Amino acid sequence: MDKSVEDYYWYWLCNIPDIGNAKIRAMLNIFGNAKEVYDASDKLLGYVQDLKDKEINSIIESKKDNDIYINFMKLEEKKIKFVHVESDDYPNRLKKIFDFPYGLYYKGNLPQENIPTVAIIGARDCTNYGREIAKMFGYEFSKLGVQVISGMARGIDSYGHVGAINAGGSTYAILGCGVDICYPKENINLYSDILQQGGIISEYSPGTNPLAYQFPMRNRIISGLADVIIVVEAREKSGSLITVDQALEQNKEVMVVPGRIGDRLSEGCNNLIKMGAQVITTPMDAYENLGIMQYISSKSDNNNKNMQADSAQDNFTLACQDKMVYSCVDLFPKSINSIIEETGLDIKVITNVLLNLELRNYIREISKNYYVRVINSAQFS
Repeated sequence: MDKSVEDYYWYWLCNIPDIGNAKIRAMLNIFGNAKEVYDASDKLLGYVQDLKDKEINSIIESKKDNDIYINFMKLEEKKIKFVHVESDDYPNRLKKIFDFPYGLYYKGNLPQENIPTVAIIGARDCTNYGREIAKMFGYEFSKLGVQVISGMARGIDSYGHVGAINAGGSTYAILGCGVDICYPKENINLYSDILQQGGIISEYSPGTNPLAYQFPMRNRIISGLADVIIVVEAREKSGSLITVDQALEQNKEVMVVPGRIGDRLSEGCNNLIKMGAQVITTPMDAYENLGIMQYISSKSDNNNKNMQADSAQDNFTLACQDKMVYSCVDLFPKSINSIIEETGLDIKVITNVLLNLELRNYIREISKNYYVRVINSAQFS
């Protein structure tokens, strides 16, 4: 069968109104493939135990629906690709999960099969600390060639993507809407950057608006595409925990960034740790669990040479007092008074040094007289 014809049968199957994954699975268990479903009469469809009369009618009527064919033909001009479970380039990682999507739409590229993947997920209303940790992990994983997966939601998801992009790595966003819709809208620049360095992926047809029930569904694809899932910040009843549950059902490794006791955005993470989830404090923790040290080492050798050269140059230009002050600043916000106390330097000196470090993008003032490190400079400490 011609590939484009076969693709259309699968596209049709994935776009029948009111027919979801479970019904598709039931039909394929009897008919074997999308074309056989298409060719089945209403009488034959009646042998599918899970199908109701109105669903059989929907299937029959959909064969006459020219809009399905027209929308299929428009994919190419929209630069949207469609793959189905029998396509050569359908992600093998997804085939291993129970409720895999029978069709996927994407812009850009799909994750490469032979390169490790990590999902970075967490709270939408994250703290400055969570933001910097997500960016750091996205950056460090990408520097060593690991692909970063997330959902492009506000907060941790977005900053994980940003870290990967800043490192020049590959990152992929799994949406709960059509791939031609940027949600949330304020992430339009991030959406464009991800397209340049990875891909936008969804099981929902182009034009599908973001609806609340679709996001928990897409989470199984995030965990399905990832070799390891990392939770940075999460409330006790965070939506990120849905992804964790699905990851555990998929027998995936879940790792958690520990949080401060009493912090509401750490309750979900700390509870996961209590239940036995592994703690992650550096990307190396995930490398070891992935069992990919051999892969990482080859990337690391090349990157370390570049990092060491950059580090030597920057350390040479940092004055002694700059180094002293910089060493006091970390990913938790620190007050200028604490820095004065730790260094013993005069406030005028401290003020000048902080300004110098901020201008050179080593630190950031996040509120009046409170500073944090900029994660890209962590290698210079």
